[in-house]
Amino acid sequence: MLRRDRLIRMQVHELMDACLFALSFWLACTLREDPDLSDLLGLTKIGMGEDQYVWLLFLVLIPAAPMVLEAQGFYSRPLSCSRRTTAWVLLKACCIIALALIIATFCFQVQMRRSIIVWFGFVSFGLMFLKEEVLRSVTRSKLAQSQNRRRFILVGTSDETRAMRAELKAKSPEGIEILAELDLSKTPMERLVEMLHDYSVNGVILSAKHTYFDQVEQVIRACELEGVEAWVVADFFRTQISRTSLDDFYGRPVMVFRTAPESSWQGLFKQLLDFFGALILLALGALPMLVFAILVKRSSPGPVFFRQQRSGLNGRPFTILKFRTMVTNAEQLKHELAAMNEMSGPVFKVTNDPRVTRIGRWLRKSSLDELPQLFNVLRGEMSLVGPRPLPVDEVKRFNDLAHRRRLSVKPGLTCLWQISGRNNVSNFDEWVQLDLKYIDTWSLWLDLKILARTVPVVLAGTGAK
Repeated sequence: MLRRDRLIRMQVHELMDACLFALSFWLACTLREDPDLSDLLGLTKIGMGEDQYVWLLFLVLIPAAPMVLEAQGFYSRPLSCSRRTTAWVLLKACCIIALALIIATFCFQVQMRRSIIVWFGFVSFGLMFLKEEVLRSVTRSKLAQSQNRRRFILVGTSDETRAMRAELKAKSPEGIEILAELDLSKTPMERLVEMLHDYSVNGVILSAKHTYFDQVEQVIRACELEGVEAWVVADFFRTQISRTSLDDFYGRPVMVFRTAPESSWQGLFKQLLDFFGALILLALGALPMLVFAILVKRSSPGPVFFRQQRSGLNGRPFTILKFRTMVTNAEQLKHELAAMNEMSGPVFKVTNDPRVTRIGRWLRKSSLDELPQLFNVLRGEMSLVGPRPLPVDEVKRFNDLAHRRRLSVKPGLTCLWQISGRNNVSNFDEWVQLDLKYIDTWSLWLDLKILARTVPVVLAGTGAK
């Protein structure tokens, strides 16, 4: 894991832990005043004595607790460490913080019952250990592992890739998965492009001697066209599209050549917006979706949902969900309508498609057939905003490899194409340019603007067929 990613993760945990220690202090005060927990949720019996300066101790806990944990090596320990190690580090940290509170009460002459500090020590340890157990269960779930594990191809000489694989296995056994290796001295560059397509990786890690600089540069350019990150264990190389950043990869300096947005707080807020936004929309739309499901079922024989393999992040296939708007044999009839395709490039679009059912035409006009994709957003396969996901077979027919760069971010429910008249954009190259413009200029503010502009476009049915 790169240092930037590790730093963001650590800051998130520090914020969570600071809040837990503050909550522990409040609970300790409440428990001391109401042992029977009858007024646990009340604020009238806070039990912190008469001295108003006790609140200063409460505020000091917020920044001090994570600092103590960091000094004890709590955030640098591996996620797979034993429960005994976690408990021992937490016990030491809670004792140190409790001792610091006792010293502070003497130094500042704060009137507070000493039993509160004892309660605080037990409660803080319990809450922190509970949090770690929850995180351990979540991170070990199949869904979390599939979403968090990053997939790579190792590129270099056979000796270098062997050493790199051994190092990654020792330092990052769960976060990184090596799917293949490529020997620069024996394998032609065309094979790398095929491997990028076959394995749907998140990136390529290059570790080559100076005698292979030409080949390494070809690898970087191939990754640029594909929209795949290239991690070069080196300190130079010129690029045409990628933004270059220097980072640390387990103590080894690397330059990251990336065309997609890098890890940042904005990216984290985007993930939160996706999850909670999809959750809220599903809660609000549960009843209408039930009505739509009944209408689809009654309008024509067949399943309620349409499922299809679409290309997700870096081309990784996933099953998209939509309300079925066509007859059940739509895929078989597609070949008969190929001559009527109105979209240039690999995408298939037909006005007044005869395969569309009566209720399906209305669902498409209002874009309500897309609502089930909120489940794809919850699963982490899609985002609220991003390039629209294309079927796997259409992606394979890209005649320009640069078009694959639109796969360098998660696909979304809406995008710049969606608010630009949707099907009125009949040229696939223009569609791709809008997607690449979104990727190159992405910000959280841009996502919010696209979401805001999507609502009136969908309500008006602008450009929908």
